[in-house]
Formats: sequence, C-alpha cells, structure tokens
Amino acid sequence: MSTGEPHAGRAEHASEPVAAASGWIDPVALSRIKNLQIRARVAVEGFVRGIHKSPFHGFSVEFSEYRQYSPGDDPRYLDWRLYARSDRHYIKRFEDETNLRTYLVLDSSRSMTYGSGPLKKCDYARTAAATLAYFLTTQRDAVGLALFDERIVEFIPPRYRPGQLRRIMGVLEREPAGRATDLGTPLEQVAATARKRGLVIILSDLLAPTGLLANRLGALRARGHEVLLLRILDPAEITFPFRDAARFRDVESGREIILDPARARAEYMKRFTEHAAELKRLAVELGIDHAQISTADPLEVVLFQLLGARARRGRTTGRGHAKPGAMR
Repeated sequence: MSTGEPHAGRAEHASEPVAAASGWIDPVALSRIKNLQIRARVAVEGFVRGIHKSPFHGFSVEFSEYRQYSPGDDPRYLDWRLYARSDRHYIKRFEDETNLRTYLVLDSSRSMTYGSGPLKKCDYARTAAATLAYFLTTQRDAVGLALFDERIVEFIPPRYRPGQLRRIMGVLEREPAGRATDLGTPLEQVAATARKRGLVIILSDLLAPTGLLANRLGALRARGHEVLLLRILDPAEITFPFRDAARFRDVESGREIILDPARARAEYMKRFTEHAAELKRLAVELGIDHAQISTADPLEVVLFQLLGARARRGRTTGRGHAKPGAMR
C-alpha cells in the first residue's frame, strides 16, 4: 500500500478509554493504555459485558464448559436447565473437547506501519493478537505466536502453562522491524512447524497475490488445520479518501510518486475490490473463515469473528479434529 501525506484524521478522543456509542471501547482510546496485557484484558472484559446484546448471547457466558448442540450429537447430554434459561440447546463439554491449540500468525512487515489516523495497522493488529491470546488463555486453551515479515522472525509454540501469556505479550510489544511482505515463505514455515492440528489465525493486510495465498493456505488446510483470516486494513485503504495531489511513498520499497488521487481513485478502487473478491472466493473454496476489519472497528469485533467461526460450524472451539472444508 502506497501512503500519502498525512491528512485529517478522526476527532480527538479522551485520554482514557471510553465506551463507544455501541457500548464497545473505541480502539484509539484503548491504545492509550501502554501495557499491552492490560489493554487486552480491558477489551476482553468489554466484550464479555456486551455479549448479551449480540447474537452469541449465552454462547460465551459458559463458553469454557458448554458448546452448542449440533446434528449428530447424543441428545442424552443436552443440558435442559441451561436450555430453560437460554432457550438454546447446549451440551456439556467433555475433558478432551475443552482444549484448543491456536497459532496466532502476525504480519510485522513494513506495510503494517501505515496509518491515516492516530492508529497504525500494526498497533491494531498487535492489540488484536494480544486480545485473542488473553481470551483463549482464560478458556484454558494453548496459544502460540508466529511473527513474520519476509520470514518467521519469532515463533512461540502453543502452550497452556504459567508464563506463556507473558512471553507472548513480550514479543507483541516490539515495534515492527521488517520490510517487504512475503506471505508465501512464512505460511510455508508455519505449515512445516505446526505439526499438531489446531486453529491458525492470520492477522495481516494480505497485500499479496491470491495465487500465492491459495497454495500456502491450501497446504495448511491439507494438514488438518482450521484457518481464520483477519484482514486488517486502514480506513483510507478501503475508501481511498484522498482528494489533493500529493507525494505517495511505498512504505516497503521507499519508492515515491506524485499522484493525482482524483484520477487514480477509480483504478485503485477497481483493483482493491477485485483483490478483496478474490480473497473471499479463495476463502470459500478452501473452507476457511475470512473477515475484513478496519482499524476503526472496536477490538471486540475480533472476538466476535472467533466465536462466529465456531457458531457457523456448530462446533466447540476444541472439539475433535479439523477437517478441510469444514469451515464456512
């Protein structure tokens, strides 16, 4: 993504996190909390408080002990008391269903440092990864982290043990130091390293050829991994709001060009829309979940994507083995 000169951003926010109009916490205000783990905890607590207003009401309240009923489950294990309270069918989870192995795969390339307003993509993505790690840890799930640019620069295997969350937070606190994005090599390394089946959550702007992504993501699915693609984008990348001629600089190559946005906007939006459509088609073909998230969206949206993937599959977060094509 080539970036333009700084332009008018959002209105100023209070110095302390405040609830957004939706009842969720504004991501810019949340980012003012310096400690990443506390920031993640605030996001998770806000999510739990607001869950009763969502389509997942009752789903995460007893998330670590129950899962929604799906066709084929033995009705003898239905919890009728919980049904009476929630009007939904839930089954008590067995011990071997309660542990999910999650690989958080975070893009730390230079393109992630772009931000048209007060929040860069890398800051949002790091907070999102921290929020997911914190939430999954509270569910007693094993969480790991892979940080990449042209290659994997840091890898923490999924574990559920004391100190694991602190170790992940320590890596996430670092500023991105990479340059170009090469999604092919890191995803190939993840597929080779992550031998045990689990959920692979990729947080990236996905500015890469879809043909390359198809091969690498297909390899992950073939190995039995579930995949959740979270495409993190700046609002300006989605709407291209620039109006005045300006010097645009590619944050990865450093190359600069003078551009008239009025003339370039139509072509940019055409290519952006085509690429987004290709990503969506690819996700459907491979049976993986995919979401486009703006850095203006509350962090709770990331957690809803996680729960949404589970609800659409009608399975628990750790039930059984992943099967290619199982996610829609």
